[in-house]
Amino acid sequence: MESSARARGTGIAKRTPEYVQMKMEEGKAVIAVTDQGEWVGFCYIEAWGHEKFVANSGLIVNPAFRGHGVAKSIKQRIFELSRKKYPDAKIFGLTTGLAVMKINSELGYEPVTYSELTDDEEFWKGCRSCVNFDILTAKQRTNCLCTAMLYDPEQKRREAEEKAAREKAATENVPTVQPQMMVAANGTVRQQKRQRLFKENFRLFERWLRYKRYVLLKSRKDSGAASNMKKKFFLFNLF
Repeated sequence: MESSARARGTGIAKRTPEYVQMKMEEGKAVIAVTDQGEWVGFCYIEAWGHEKFVANSGLIVNPAFRGHGVAKSIKQRIFELSRKKYPDAKIFGLTTGLAVMKINSELGYEPVTYSELTDDEEFWKGCRSCVNFDILTAKQRTNCLCTAMLYDPEQKRREAEEKAAREKAATENVPTVQPQMMVAANGTVRQQKRQRLFKENFRLFERWLRYKRYVLLKSRKDSGAASNMKKKFFLFNLF
C-alpha cells in the first residue's frame, strides 16, 4: 500500500502488519483473491469518534488486475460490510483519485467540507505520512488536495422519506412544495439541506478539483520561494 501511494505521488496512513492482521481477524476487511488463491485486492474498516464515523481505508488492487473493475467491487463489498457492522455511522473518505470519487458517488457519498468529518485526533494523525501534510496543517485542517466525501445514513433516510412522499402526492395528484425550513417532532426548526448535484456535474467538479490543486500547490511553492528569499536576505546581511 505504501509503495502504491508513493507511485501515485500521494500519501497514506501507514499501519503496522499487526494492525492490518487484527482487522482481518475482527472481520473488518475485504480480501479479493482468484480461484487459484492469488491475491487481487484489499480494503479494511476503521471506526472513529466512538463509532460515529467509519472510514474504508487501505484500498489497493494488485497491478496485474487493475482496469477490470476490482476496485469498484471491493468498495461495494466494504461499504456493505460497514453498513452492516455500523448501521448508524457516517461513512467517509479522503481521496485525490477521480476514479475513487466516481465509485463513492455511485455508492451515495457526497463531497463535504472537512468540518463535517470526524474530529478524532487519532484519525488526523494518520495524515502525517502524506506528502501533502504541510498543506493540511497550513490550512488549519480545513482543506487539502484530498476531497472529503461522506455517506450520511440519516440524510439518506430523510431523502427516501421525502421521495416516497412526493411519489405518493403525485399518485394522488396533490401538489407538493419542497420546504426550505422543516420542523422536527420536538418543535425545533432546522433548514433543509440542499441536495448536491455531484453526479450531474462531475465534469464541473473535476475542473474545480484541478483548480484547487493548482491553488494549493502554488501556495506551497510561493511559501517555499518566500522562505528561500528570507534565507538569502539573512545571509546577505550577515556579510
